[in-house]
Amino acid sequence: MPEVIFAGPEGRLEGRYHPQKSKESPIAIILHPHPKYGGTMNNRVVYELHYLFHRLGFSCLRFNFRGVGRSQGEFDQGVGELSDAASALDYLQQNKPDARGCWVVGFSFGAYIGMQLLMRRPEINGFISVSPPATMYDFSFLAPCPSSGLIVNGERDKVSPPADVAKFVDKLQKQKGITITHETIAGANHFYETGMDEMIGTVETYMRKSLGLPMVAASVDTE
Repeated sequence: MPEVIFAGPEGRLEGRYHPQKSKESPIAIILHPHPKYGGTMNNRVVYELHYLFHRLGFSCLRFNFRGVGRSQGEFDQGVGELSDAASALDYLQQNKPDARGCWVVGFSFGAYIGMQLLMRRPEINGFISVSPPATMYDFSFLAPCPSSGLIVNGERDKVSPPADVAKFVDKLQKQKGITITHETIAGANHFYETGMDEMIGTVETYMRKSLGLPMVAASVDTE
């Protein structure tokens, strides 16, 4: 997979871009967890989501937020990271201007950034939010949430407790014009040390239904 460097608001940003041959392939951006707690684009959840979306026919980009890996800049409490995500989406759109769809996928802190990006970029068709940190961050900006999507969390998540995620989901599900699907992975903690396959399978099933693709057994890709 090509390593890429693209321009961000505070300098270069480092990413991994996995394009499809089709000029009209949909695009997906995958956002990693909190930089101050070891989050990078090579986090296992981010890696698995990236390859899932590629298997589903998407041209995918995951990248390091500012100050992580070879990305320039310093952590900016989520404000600058949102600008980084917008720059990454710009990069994807420049490479695939004829894309027939656009999704944002985020894990933990990345889910928080992804949902903010969703509010600012009307071209995004849908979202996947894995273990959104509903306790740590205020998601009240999703009023209204502009797109349907899937929220997944672990049954044993202590970082983002299931009860808090359920309250967050309940507020979104009361909004009109969108459909918010919520799935809880039995036995899984925040990082899916148990339940990774089940989580990825849940996302794949949701995406196949959303895209009208046949249900098939998931394959395993390697980098």
